[in-house]
Amino acid sequence: MELYNKISFGISKLITKKYSTSFSLGIMAFDRKYRDAIYSIYGFVRLADEIVDTFFGFQQRELLKKLRQETELAIKTGISINPILHSFAITVKKYNIDYHYIDAFLNSMEMDLDNSYYNKKEYDQYVYGSAEVVGLMCLKVFCNDNEELFNKLIKPARALGSAFQKVNFLRDIKSDLTERDRIYLPGINSVQKIDDESKKNLENEIENEFNESLVGIKQLPDGVKLGVYSAYLYYLSLFKRIKRKKVKELMKKRIRVPNGIKMALLLRGIIELKLLKEF
Repeated sequence: MELYNKISFGISKLITKKYSTSFSLGIMAFDRKYRDAIYSIYGFVRLADEIVDTFFGFQQRELLKKLRQETELAIKTGISINPILHSFAITVKKYNIDYHYIDAFLNSMEMDLDNSYYNKKEYDQYVYGSAEVVGLMCLKVFCNDNEELFNKLIKPARALGSAFQKVNFLRDIKSDLTERDRIYLPGINSVQKIDDESKKNLENEIENEFNESLVGIKQLPDGVKLGVYSAYLYYLSLFKRIKRKKVKELMKKRIRVPNGIKMALLLRGIIELKLLKEF
């Protein structure tokens, strides 16, 4: 079992590195004892995300239903022949991750199969399940058995997950529309209604959430603070680039942060946290 466990976590790590350079950089800044668990969480959410976002032409609803069933079974029994689910189940048990978070996440993934746009209530539900609970799963790992710290940081952790997701919505607005026929702007139900005002409204929400989340980052354990702060700096940099663009520009080109800038942001995080002692 030790070998299988190691291989399973290794596969989740590989998926993380292949799908997200920015997220991988953040994890590498974590103390080693946190890394495998966060890789396993990312591997699980990526698996579900791929089903609804890229597996077109296949039975997506059945695949997602099967994933839910296999996830429940893996968590119940502590084992799965799917290495990604196996490593995730180990993490869920070790850190006592509430199944409500997993259920809410899968519910949001299912919403993507039925919705092209969302009213405000549905939108908030979707963001909670697709992003905020992922942040809470990671927070469970960060806090380990410290329930007092976990409860204290729930609100800023949700804010950070929400801010990251909404930045992704703006960054991916072109591909979401052209490839998936989806609009992730609350209350906007047609391409004609997407304008700079609706973009600005969402940006105001994101700014408030970034501010709220920073308060929580300052209180994280030292072993993860740099990694989370680096991710915060990356998304903040991406957000600032997006803010300078009009909707029509975002519809033409996906905004990116070059790898060189990502490394510079990581170094900035190291300097601010360890040399300047801002925290």
